[in-house]
Amino acid sequence: ENAPGLTLGAIVGRADARDVLVGLSLEEIPLGGVVGTSSLRRQAQLRRLRPDVEIRSIRGNVETRIRKVTEGQYDAAILAAAGVTRLGLETHIAQYLPLAAMLPAPGQGALAIQCRADDAQTLELLAVIHNPNVAAAVTAERAFLNGLGGGCATPVAAYAELANGTLHLTGLVSALDGKRQIRVTGSGTDGRTLGRELAEEALARGAQEILRHV
Repeated sequence: ENAPGLTLGAIVGRADARDVLVGLSLEEIPLGGVVGTSSLRRQAQLRRLRPDVEIRSIRGNVETRIRKVTEGQYDAAILAAAGVTRLGLETHIAQYLPLAAMLPAPGQGALAIQCRADDAQTLELLAVIHNPNVAAAVTAERAFLNGLGGGCATPVAAYAELANGTLHLTGLVSALDGKRQIRVTGSGTDGRTLGRELAEEALARGAQEILRHV
């Protein structure tokens, strides 16, 4: 949520929303290998894909995390593709994780500009670079997260795309061990409404119980 007095003046575009592995690919990581991530969302989905690996917290900026992998402290680390590519560090990417396997965080890869809500002049200028298609998708994803009462420190994922005027949203709530996951999908024309409806569906299927145990 925006702090009081602030608003998102523009969402100007979106880079690749996927997550990536640096170091080794999912198939190359040895049995019991060490994977770095501090994200509960990534941990939960990785445990479903590779329940044998050891997950350790990893801190620092993108370059620091990549260095820790290359130094051998981790066999691999999961990072946002957008962060790696924007720094020109694509050569370190071992694998792009498909959305079906690793759903991203709401808004991941999107570039937004925040400004004062009462600054009409700035808002008018930002309207020129605002991308309504990307904004519609991000709005749906954020509405799903907010509808669950979640934040960045919860195992919640969402991704939306706009095609032929219709939004298609997929949302996910996962237990930390990855054994129980609730995945919901839906389509609509209003992002906020779609996100809230899918959040309600997830709650009806037990999402609140999962999040309560996080």
